[in-house]
Amino acid sequence: MLIVTPRPETVEGQPILRPLPSAGCRSVGPFVFFDHMLPHVYAPGNGMDILQHPHIGLSTLTYLFEGQLQHKDSLGSDQPVGPGEVSWMTAGAAIAHVERTPPAVLHNGSRLHGLQVWLASPKEHEQGAGHYSHHRATELPVSDAMGIRIRLIAGHGFGLSSPVPVLSPTLYAELHLGTATTLAIPCEHEQRAVYLLAGEASLDGEALLPRTLAVLPPGQIINLCAESDCHAALIGGAPLDGPRRMNWNFVASDIALIDRARQRWAAGDWPQVPGETGRIELPR
Repeated sequence: MLIVTPRPETVEGQPILRPLPSAGCRSVGPFVFFDHMLPHVYAPGNGMDILQHPHIGLSTLTYLFEGQLQHKDSLGSDQPVGPGEVSWMTAGAAIAHVERTPPAVLHNGSRLHGLQVWLASPKEHEQGAGHYSHHRATELPVSDAMGIRIRLIAGHGFGLSSPVPVLSPTLYAELHLGTATTLAIPCEHEQRAVYLLAGEASLDGEALLPRTLAVLPPGQIINLCAESDCHAALIGGAPLDGPRRMNWNFVASDIALIDRARQRWAAGDWPQVPGETGRIELPR
C-alpha cells in the first residue's frame, strides 16, 4: 500500500487537507483532486465566499458532513447544498461557478465540514457540454448491517448504485464502522484508496493513521478493521484513459486545451454566472 500524507492548505479562510494530487499519486481511478474541508467554525457574518472561477475537463463533487454551501454556475444553477447531499457539476469545455455560505447561514454563523473531489472526464467528454445536478441525501443508496454503514455517494460498489451521473466507472462511498467491525473492500474496481476521516483503523493489519490516504494494491480484497468507531471515505474506479495535465482549475489530456482555457479566462471570454460580477483572476 502507498500511504499519502495530505498537505495542509487554506482556501478563502477554510482550512483543508489535500492528499490528491501528490508527488507519489496523481490519481485514483477518475479522482485527480481530493480536498478534506476540515471542521471549521465561522462566526456570524463570516463564511466561505469563492468568487467566479473556471473549469474544464472535470466534474466537481461536493459532499458535506456539516454546514451548507450555495452553488451557482454559468448554466444558471442556483442550489443550496446541505449535509449528505451531492452537488455534481460537469465542466465540459467551459463552465464557471461560485461557492459560498448561504446568506441565512452567514448571518447566524455556522460550522462547515466536508469533502470536495474532482473527477477527470474521459477524453470523449472533455470538450462536451456542461451539466449540473443536485441529489438529496435520501436519493443515495445505503447499506446498514452488522455495525457497518455504507452510503454510496457516486458510482457503484457493494451491490449499490448511485444516481449521480458519473462519466466513467467510479467508486465513492462514505463509510461508518463500529468498534471491532471489519469491512472487506472488494476488488471490483481496479484502483481504490481509503481516506480515514476519524477513528482508529487498520488495513490487513497495517495501522492507518487518521487523515491519511491509503492507496490499495489492485486485484486484492483488503480488510478494513475498526479498532474504534471509524468514519472514512472510499474512492476508486477504472484507470484514466491516459495521463492528465492539471493547471490551476483546469484538467485536460492535452496541454493545448489548458493553454486555450487560460487565454480565454484572462481575456474575459468565458461563460458568466448570472448575477455575479466578482471573479478570481488567472494566477501568473
